[in-house]
Amino acid sequence: MKKTLISVFVLTLFIAPPSLVQAEEDAHNEAGHDHAAGGDNHREGTGEEDEYEGGHAEEREHEEEEGHGHEEESDGGHEEAATASINAKQKELAGIEVATLESKRVDYEIYAPGELLTNGYTSYHVSPRVASVVLRRHVELGEHVTKGQQLVTLFSETVAQAQADYRKAFPEWERISGLGRSVVGDQRFNTAKANIEAARATLLAYGLNDDDIGALKASGVGSLGEYTLRARVDGAVLTDEFEQGQRVEAGQPLVTLANESELWVEAHLPANSDIVLKQGAEAEVRVAGRVAVATVSQEAHTIDAVTRTRIVRLELDNPEDRFHPGMFADVYFLFKTREPVLAVPESALMRGADGDWTVYVEEAEGEYEPVEVKLGRSIGGLREIFGLTAGQRIVSRGAFFVASEIAKGGFDPHNH
Repeated sequence: MKKTLISVFVLTLFIAPPSLVQAEEDAHNEAGHDHAAGGDNHREGTGEEDEYEGGHAEEREHEEEEGHGHEEESDGGHEEAATASINAKQKELAGIEVATLESKRVDYEIYAPGELLTNGYTSYHVSPRVASVVLRRHVELGEHVTKGQQLVTLFSETVAQAQADYRKAFPEWERISGLGRSVVGDQRFNTAKANIEAARATLLAYGLNDDDIGALKASGVGSLGEYTLRARVDGAVLTDEFEQGQRVEAGQPLVTLANESELWVEAHLPANSDIVLKQGAEAEVRVAGRVAVATVSQEAHTIDAVTRTRIVRLELDNPEDRFHPGMFADVYFLFKTREPVLAVPESALMRGADGDWTVYVEEAEGEYEPVEVKLGRSIGGLREIFGLTAGQRIVSRGAFFVASEIAKGGFDPHNH
C-alpha cells in the first residue's frame, strides 16, 4: 500500500499539470521578450550595454586583446613579406622577363658619337704658292688620281719672272761648268753655281717639278708664266672649289686629295670620362648601317674648346672605299671586367619606399619579393650590384609593373 502511494507521488512530480506548464512557457516568452528588448537597447546605445555585457566584460576584453594581437601580427607579417603575385597573362602583357644572376666577367661597351675624317698624315691640300690665275682644270670632283698627275694649270707674273731668271742662269752655268773651276776661277764658278741653284729653288718653291724645270732648258719652249700643279700623293679628289679664269691668292686651297684606304675616326667622350684607352685598343664603328673595327691611335690631352669633349682618334681601314670623310659614326669602345661580377640591367633597378635601390627576386613562379641592393660601377648598360648571390632569379625587365602590384597590395583604404 505504501509503495503504491509513493509511486503516485513520484508520477505527480514528473507530470506537471497543464496550467503549470503554460505558466512556465509564458514566463519564458516574457523573459525572451525582455532579452530582445535589451538587445535592441544595446544596439540603440540606451546605456544598458554595460549591464547586459557586464558578466562578459572580462571575456570580451580578453577576446579584443587577442584579436588586436592577431591583427598586429598579421600586419607585421604583411610588411615582412611584401610580395607581388602575377599570373602568366599579366606577365605576358607587362613584358616581364626574369633572368638568373651569374657571377662572370662581363663584356661591355661605352658609346661615343664620332665623325669620319681624312687621314691628316696622308691627305694633301693643293694650292698655289703665289697669286695666280686659273687657266685649265685637269681633274673632277671624286676622281681618283695618282702621284704626279696634272691637276690644274695656272698663270703667274711672279712665276714668269722666276722662269726667265732660270733661263738666263742655265746657259751661263752650263758654259762655266764646262770650262772648269781652274780656268774661270773660283769666284765666277761659285757665282754661276749660286745663280742656277737659286733660280731652280725658286721654281720648286712655286710648285714646279723637275720635268717642268727641265723643259725650260730648251730656249723658246713653253710660255713663261704658265705652270701646272700636280698630285703629290695617290688619292681621291675631295674638293675642287675653283673655276677657270678665277684669280686665286697664295695658299688658297684649290684641290684636296686624300687616300681613303685609311680614314680617321674622331670620337667625342664626355670631358669627365675616366676610361683608359691604350694605343691599339679596338672599337666598333657603325656607319650608315655598316659595321667595322677601328683601332685607337691617338688621344688629345686637352678638352675641345668648342664641343667641351675629350677627343679620341682612331684609324679605320677602308680598302673597299665604303666609308667617306664627313660621315657620322657611332663608336663603341669594347671592355671586359677583370674579375667576375654580379651585374643587372638598369631596367631591373627600382627605388624602394625608403629611397634605397631594389631588385625583385622571384621566390616562386609568379611570386616576386623586393630585396634591397647596393650599387657598384656602371658597366655599359649594366650595373654592378651587391646584396644578392649568384643563382637567384630576378626581374630583369618589367620591374615597374611588379613595384606597382606590390604598392597596390599594400594600400589599405581604412588606414589600418
